[in-house]
Amino acid sequence: MSSLDTTHAPWILLGLAIAATYFWRGLGTAIAARIDPESGLFQWIACVAYGLLAGLISRIIVMPVGLLAETETIDRLVATAFGFVLFYAFRRNVGIGTLSAASLFMGLVWARGEGIF
Repeated sequence: MSSLDTTHAPWILLGLAIAATYFWRGLGTAIAARIDPESGLFQWIACVAYGLLAGLISRIIVMPVGLLAETETIDRLVATAFGFVLFYAFRRNVGIGTLSAASLFMGLVWARGEGIF
């Protein structure tokens, strides 16, 4: 390869990545009007997606790996329950539920680390 090729290679790759991204976005936009989101197929896809998400969250809470495995199970469960309560209390606001659960979990881990309980 000449120095001209190696100088422009990142820009060419960036251009190809942008083109590929916008190709699929454009194709999705073109066919989106023809898709019925209430069809049986899309309801099934939504159910499978929610099931996979629930399974992943359950696994993270009950059988964590890495640093999360070093935390207490009760802390993870209490924070999750607290997040769900606030999620429903604030009209199913995902942001409030998630931030409250994460904040309480961090607080519980910190308190255990400091020997508070």
